[in-house]
Amino acid sequence: MKKFNTEYSAKNIDESVTLYGWASKVRNLGGLIFIDLRDRSGIMQLVINPESSCYEIANTIKSEYVIRVSGIIGKRSSVNKNITTGEIEVIVDDIEILSTSKEIPFEISDTTTALEDTRLKYRYLDLRRNSLKNNLEVRHKITMATRNYLDSLSFLEIETPVLCKSTPEGARDYLVPSRVNKGSFYALPQSPQLFKQLLMIGGMERYFQIAKCFRDEDLRADRQPEFTQIDVEMSFVDEDDVMDVAEGLVRDIFKKVKNIDLPKPFMRMTYDDAINNYGSDKPDLRFGMEIKDITEVLSNNESNLFRGVIENKGIINAIVVKGDYNNYSRKKLDSLTEYVKKYKAGGLAYLKIAEETTGSIAKLLSEGELSLIKSKLELESGDLVLIVMGDKKIVKNSLGALRCKIAKDENLIDNNSYKVLWVTDFPSFEWSEEEGRFVSLHHPFTMPKDCDIDKLLTDKEHCYSKAYDIVINGYEAGGGSIRIHNEDVQEKMFEALELTKDEVNDKFGFFVDALKYGTPPHGGFALGLDRMTMLLCNTDNIRDVIAFPKTASASDLMSNCPNKVDSKQLDELGIKINN
Repeated sequence: MKKFNTEYSAKNIDESVTLYGWASKVRNLGGLIFIDLRDRSGIMQLVINPESSCYEIANTIKSEYVIRVSGIIGKRSSVNKNITTGEIEVIVDDIEILSTSKEIPFEISDTTTALEDTRLKYRYLDLRRNSLKNNLEVRHKITMATRNYLDSLSFLEIETPVLCKSTPEGARDYLVPSRVNKGSFYALPQSPQLFKQLLMIGGMERYFQIAKCFRDEDLRADRQPEFTQIDVEMSFVDEDDVMDVAEGLVRDIFKKVKNIDLPKPFMRMTYDDAINNYGSDKPDLRFGMEIKDITEVLSNNESNLFRGVIENKGIINAIVVKGDYNNYSRKKLDSLTEYVKKYKAGGLAYLKIAEETTGSIAKLLSEGELSLIKSKLELESGDLVLIVMGDKKIVKNSLGALRCKIAKDENLIDNNSYKVLWVTDFPSFEWSEEEGRFVSLHHPFTMPKDCDIDKLLTDKEHCYSKAYDIVINGYEAGGGSIRIHNEDVQEKMFEALELTKDEVNDKFGFFVDALKYGTPPHGGFALGLDRMTMLLCNTDNIRDVIAFPKTASASDLMSNCPNKVDSKQLDELGIKINN
């Protein structure tokens, strides 16, 4: 087996070696030919003298040719500190061209200016760049750290099926038609949720899997139609037990991959506090700018603007941008107003704090109200106050997004730091305008808080669950819950979700039957492997950490899929395409 370039150093000077790789760069300098030989580990400089018997062959080598070379390791006359092998070079006495290359469509370097679509079309070339190669190495290290850590705790790695029953209660399923059973379909798993719970019923007690998952949903920079999660389930546990294992795993990953010691234990924050203070269930804590409620301060204001909001049971909230408000021109404030309108906010009011406070609502405030606002928000001269009012969900959502935008625009975020926390006590349900009913916020197998079980049918809006998400730098890196193991509670949950007995039997009958045969208390979590890699590689594009990703339109530009299939295949499946 070949040795990697970087396995050689000055200790190997005068040794004979045989190397393999790609000709990354070829230079002919007054007779001497220099070739930068690239393999997965890095660069080795090759030198071919004019009197060498392989000089003529070397002169035909072009960029990205695959070659084998033999020669003697020598000391370089000038050290290149930018590469691992910068002290040495190989004086070549034999070359074999193993494969030639067409002219490549873009430069293979970390500073390439090629468009992403071009790089995705030629992904096999893009993978030769150091940045992508390094990202995949990080992904590998995370995977190995995961396996070793969980194995040390006696978890078993068990595979679950990829061809499953469609149980639509979340994102859209990817469906796979059955040739043997025409008119019937498998679904690709959105997660191994039911199977890992069945493994607990089966007595496995501690399971994990590096699991492929599939969701047919709209994509964005940190989402793919097929993704990988580190999936973990365990029996006879409570919330603290599961969260302790997850914390230990995440700390172990950070230590082994980046030599970062994360705090112990992780900070915990309830869902309600996260929404109220940060406008998000995945708050980024690398900067401040918390959301403050000033509804009470303005409750007696006579202005129709504030009175209308309060009479309609709305709220008035603010964030404070510290520093020089002069950085915010009217044009810039107008652009921020348009930004919050994307989140359905009616507008954006503001105050500029100085000896004489100005702003869009300054004239509507009494001296007493302004004094209370200054005190509550701890304002100083030069501060800018940005205010949104109206429906609570809209206010929190829009200000949560705005604080993150301003933090990025003003470079308030240390991109080399990591803030990790648990968000706990999620609501069991959320209202779906599309379906006109309450649906599961996570999934219908999440155990409600013990004190809320009796409210499942009578007060859904105030039911909370034993669910928890792990949040890193404003990204949901993973999450989980304690599961329902009691048949009666599961039946009540289905009833709360307005599922008929026939619907339950059709979608989940096999699982409901399993609950009747002695189900242990159990719970688990899943970490997004792609997203964890993305965070550790300091990129905000999930395609950078997947070897062969899809575009935002869920297509593969390299293999040109999804694509049409011939009529014979469709006939075998009993499928007709309606154009």
